[in-house]
Amino acid sequence: MDQKLIDQLNQWHEEDEHQQIVNTLLAVPEDERDYEMISRLGRAYNNLDLYDEALSQLDKIAEAGKQDSIWHFRVGYAYYYLRRYKEAVQAFATSDKLEPGDENTEYFLQMSRRKLKKQQRQKQRLAAKQTALESSRSSIDTVPFSDMSLTNFWEKSEYARQEYVSEPPTDELIASIEEELGYKLPASYITLMKHQNGGIPRNTCFPTEEPTSWAEDHIAITSILGIGREKSYSLCGDSGSRFMIEDWGYPDIGVVICDCPSAGHDVVMLDYRTCGRDGEPEVIHVDQEDDYEITFLAENFEEFIKGLVSEEEYDTSEEDKATDLHKVAHGKFSSLLEELCAKVTEVEQIEQKIRRICTEIVEEKGHFSFHADEKSYLMYDVQFWLYTKSYPDTDREHYLDIYPKMIAFGGEFGQGGYAPSWITGWLDQRKKEGRIVKDHGRLQFTDQAIAELIQQLQKA
Repeated sequence: MDQKLIDQLNQWHEEDEHQQIVNTLLAVPEDERDYEMISRLGRAYNNLDLYDEALSQLDKIAEAGKQDSIWHFRVGYAYYYLRRYKEAVQAFATSDKLEPGDENTEYFLQMSRRKLKKQQRQKQRLAAKQTALESSRSSIDTVPFSDMSLTNFWEKSEYARQEYVSEPPTDELIASIEEELGYKLPASYITLMKHQNGGIPRNTCFPTEEPTSWAEDHIAITSILGIGREKSYSLCGDSGSRFMIEDWGYPDIGVVICDCPSAGHDVVMLDYRTCGRDGEPEVIHVDQEDDYEITFLAENFEEFIKGLVSEEEYDTSEEDKATDLHKVAHGKFSSLLEELCAKVTEVEQIEQKIRRICTEIVEEKGHFSFHADEKSYLMYDVQFWLYTKSYPDTDREHYLDIYPKMIAFGGEFGQGGYAPSWITGWLDQRKKEGRIVKDHGRLQFTDQAIAELIQQLQKA
C-alpha cells in the first residue's frame, strides 16, 4: 500500500470518516488488497459497528495475522461488541501475549473475562428457570405484598406528587396501557400502583452481585413509573417506556419501570424474554453506558420491591471524600504526568495548580472523577495542553490511547478508571468551539486557547 493512500486513510480515520475508508478499500479489486488494506478495512467496519463484516474481512488474513497483536486485538474487539466473550477473551489474551503491557488490550481482556463469567451465570440461571417453568404443573395464586406493609413505602413530597404520582389506575386504563406496551403487567406491579400510582420510594437502592456504572455492589433508582399517560414519567408518558426503548435504544424485551439518577443512562426493566408477553417477568438493570449491559436483579417485581434498601446502607461518602482529598493532595503523579509537568515554563508550580483544581473537584463532587462540568473540562484542557506541548505530532487516536496514562489510570494520583465517552465528548466540543484544530492530522490548541488556559492556571 503506497504512502499517499496510507496518509489518506489515516486522515479519514482521524476524522471518523470510516465509511470513506470502506468505500475506498472496497474499490480496490479484491485480489489486489494486501494484508494492511484488509486489516484497516476490518478496523473501519469495527468503527462503523459492523462487527460481522469486520470479522469476515479479518478472517481473510487470519493465517498471516497469527503473530500480529493488532490483528488479534481487532478480532477481539469485534467479538466483544458482538457479546461473544469467550472468543473475545481468546483473541485479547493472544494479543496481550504477543505485545504485553498494552493498556487497551489489558482493559478489554479484563472486561471480556468479567462479562464471560456473567454471561455464563446468566445462561445457567435462565436454563434453570426454563426447566422449572416447563416442569411446573400448577401454580398457587398468592395476594401480592400480603406479608409486607406498604404504608411507609413511598416518599411523601410535593415534588414526587407533581412529577410522578397519578390517580389510581382503573381496570380499563390498565388494559389500555398493556395493549399499548404489548405486555401483561405483573399482578404485584398493578397492586403497588393501586396503592399509589407511581412515585419515589423511600428505599432507592438494590444490591447486585456484579458492578455496574453506578456502583460496585448496587444500583439506584429515582422513581417507579406509574400506570398511565398523564405524567411524563409514567409507563406511556412522553418519557416513559416506549420513549426509552425507541429514542434511547434500550432493548425491546419488556417494559421500563424505573428511571435512575443517571438521567437516562441506565434504567430498570421488566424482562419478558423467558416468560413471554403474558408471563411473570424478571427484573433487570440495563446500562446504556456499558453498551446496554443487562444485570439480573430479581425473579419478579415483588421480589425487587422487597429487596430495595436505603441508600444509607451504601453511604461511604465521607470516607471516600477523605481518601480522595488525601490522594489529590499527596499522591505521586504518574511518570508521564511528571514528565509533562517538568517541561512547563509558562506556569509556575504547575503540579500544585493541578492538585488545587483536583482538590476543588473532590470538594464539589465528594470523589475524584472528571465528567462534563466546568472544572473537569479545565482538567481535560490541562492534560491535552501538557501532552501536545511535548508531543506535537499527536492525532486523535493516539491521544485517546495515551489519555488514561496521565491521570485516569495514574496510580497514586489517579481515578482508577474513566468513561471514554466523557473524553471524546470534550474533544468534540472543543473542536466545535474552534479551540482545538487539526493541522495535517495533528490536533492542537489554538494560540488563543492556550493563552486563555494559561491565564486560568495562573489564577488557580
